[in-house]
Amino acid sequence: MLLNIWFFLWGLLWAVYFMLDGFDLGLGTLLPVLAKNDDDRRMIYNAMGPFWDGNEVWLITAGGVTFAAFPTTYAVMFSSLYAALLIILFALILRGVTFEFRNKVDKPFWRSVWDWCLVVGSFVPALLFGVAFANIFKGIPIDQNGVYHGTLFTLLNPYGLIGGLLFLFLFLVHGSIWLAVKTEGELHERGISVAKKLWPVLLVIAVVFLGASKYYTHLYDNYFQKPILFAIPAIAAVSLVATRYFLGKGAEWKAWFASSLTIVTATFFGVAGLYPNLFPSSLDPKFSLTIYNSASSPLTLKIMLGVALTLIPIVILNQAWVYNAFKHKLTEEDLAYDEAY
Repeated sequence: MLLNIWFFLWGLLWAVYFMLDGFDLGLGTLLPVLAKNDDDRRMIYNAMGPFWDGNEVWLITAGGVTFAAFPTTYAVMFSSLYAALLIILFALILRGVTFEFRNKVDKPFWRSVWDWCLVVGSFVPALLFGVAFANIFKGIPIDQNGVYHGTLFTLLNPYGLIGGLLFLFLFLVHGSIWLAVKTEGELHERGISVAKKLWPVLLVIAVVFLGASKYYTHLYDNYFQKPILFAIPAIAAVSLVATRYFLGKGAEWKAWFASSLTIVTATFFGVAGLYPNLFPSSLDPKFSLTIYNSASSPLTLKIMLGVALTLIPIVILNQAWVYNAFKHKLTEEDLAYDEAY
């Protein structure tokens, strides 16, 4: 039971990270498309500004849970995917630096350079997180000693790239809707319009990913053994359709929550299919890392569960306060504050 609880928490924390930081990554990637002038760009920065660093706390939490609960998986995962994860790390650092440096010099060229840093620092993680998780769903070429037999380009296989595109477009739609939630006027309408245009592409990619998962992975084995699990992709499909429905009705908050549910259930589609695997081997199933052969001791898991149940609610309350404090729509007056980006 304890191992199952930690497996669920592991998947949940990654899903929450993708749900929250996803709109930041999508919005940053779409900056050249959504912004027509510097005021638009500043508005987009301020739509993300109060939230992006808090959202990334969930990435640290998800990584920390992997380390604390399943240290062997953590070690093999971060060595096997080292190049991809290092690229993601550098991109996230670049994005964080952009928020701090963009307005240090009031010159168009300076700001343009940092704007493109934001785009790159958002696009790369959005794509590579999808590539990494799709490869985990597919299986990583690791041997009995956890040694990775491949290169960075091994991960750029057809299924991995489909997963990357799925994550990317989930985040692009998510970010466009968030812009509509946070702004008024022309920028608001532009966010709605871009989300509507991207949604059909996302739908096609999602269908292709579901089909490719049957061909490239063993995810569906658990689903056929326990048909109740098909409720997860069913909810993902309904929430994806609901996202478009609410966009058409002009209900941006409802569309954003529907998009959030789509991201969470899309993540759990793979997590539920993996169980009890955490890091399956494509060389031989016997080499796979599972919740049984890579977990910490029962005492460690019990102590860490107490820590998690104590600290995670505090993080949730803090973020709830931040989202509530900055829930208002941005206006031109907000850009006049010294604290504005």
